[in-house]
Amino acid sequence: MSYTSRPQHQRGITGLETAIILIAFVLVGSVFAFTVLSSGVQASGQSRTQVQTSLRDIQNTLSLRGATIGFAARLGSADVLYKVSFTVTTAMPNEGVDLTPPYTAGDTGVDPDAVAGAQYVTVISYLDKDQYLSDIPWSVRFVGSNNGDKVLDRDEVAEITVWLLDRDMAKAVTEDDSVAYMNGTTDGGGAGGFTSTNTPVVRGKEFTLEIRPPKGQVTSLNRTIPDSVTAVMDLR
Repeated sequence: MSYTSRPQHQRGITGLETAIILIAFVLVGSVFAFTVLSSGVQASGQSRTQVQTSLRDIQNTLSLRGATIGFAARLGSADVLYKVSFTVTTAMPNEGVDLTPPYTAGDTGVDPDAVAGAQYVTVISYLDKDQYLSDIPWSVRFVGSNNGDKVLDRDEVAEITVWLLDRDMAKAVTEDDSVAYMNGTTDGGGAGGFTSTNTPVVRGKEFTLEIRPPKGQVTSLNRTIPDSVTAVMDLR
């Protein structure tokens, strides 16, 4: 009977080697867990950012308050709508809405008056069955307490006036030619409103104004001119 002796270089796994293997497994597991946690945190951060962006968009939306007032005057000898005024606030008390206007109204000469170099970012459009004007003149007046800038903040109220035609302030609204088509010339008045190629807004006509702030949802205002046109009208 013969016995085979085990070579001296062959030996079992020592305690030190076992410890090294265990440490390696722990390290690999830690790296994997860190990767999973990091991915989860990143995904959670992206979701939180998306939610915050959505909320910010909602909070920047304008909210209509009170009546919508229409003003009529004579284009030639016809009674037509020449401007519309309405009041807005922010829908939710978060970031303000930039209402830097492209025009002002001085109640002298011809209104509205263009603001030189105005960097306005809120755009108002006009739509009815006959025409669409993508960027019509508008002015703004803050009502009540405000901080003096042109950003509509929490607890502030702004009255926006949309101009469809030029208004000659030297004439009473009951006089012929007290309003005129816009031609954008240097003698005052606006550009972007109704021109001689447009159809004036007269009694019984339905129209829509869309107010588009730089962020947030579009605010739509749909109204109809009453059958009896007067100088000042509560539009519904």
